[in-house]
Amino acid sequence: MGRTVNEKLNELPQPRREKVERRAAELIVEEYSLRDLRRALGRTQTKIASTLKVGQDTVARYEQRSDMLLSTLRRYVEAAGGALSLVADFPNRPSVRLKGIGDIDVESQPRRSQRPASRRRARTG
Repeated sequence: MGRTVNEKLNELPQPRREKVERRAAELIVEEYSLRDLRRALGRTQTKIASTLKVGQDTVARYEQRSDMLLSTLRRYVEAAGGALSLVADFPNRPSVRLKGIGDIDVESQPRRSQRPASRRRARTG
């Protein structure tokens, strides 16, 4: 009969086992989802929503998305108490930290004026 991972780990010398456990912890930290990050920071969806001035349901949707605007991600991370940085990794080259990506705040942008009702096109279904 085979042995479990824990049984194998327990057979390792103490320094080796500690090294394996440290590396496992590093890998786990590197792969947080937004929900995991929020929970690790001790924040609730309601608290994040309040900071973002959105509903809790919106925060829940953010946490389920696999694709979102960088400005939305930046606002979420800031609401959780952090700061977002974007790093581009290339083979055989140093990593590059990108500046200004996702810094545009949609709320601060001037809104386009809507056409008067008399000039709007009627929708046909």
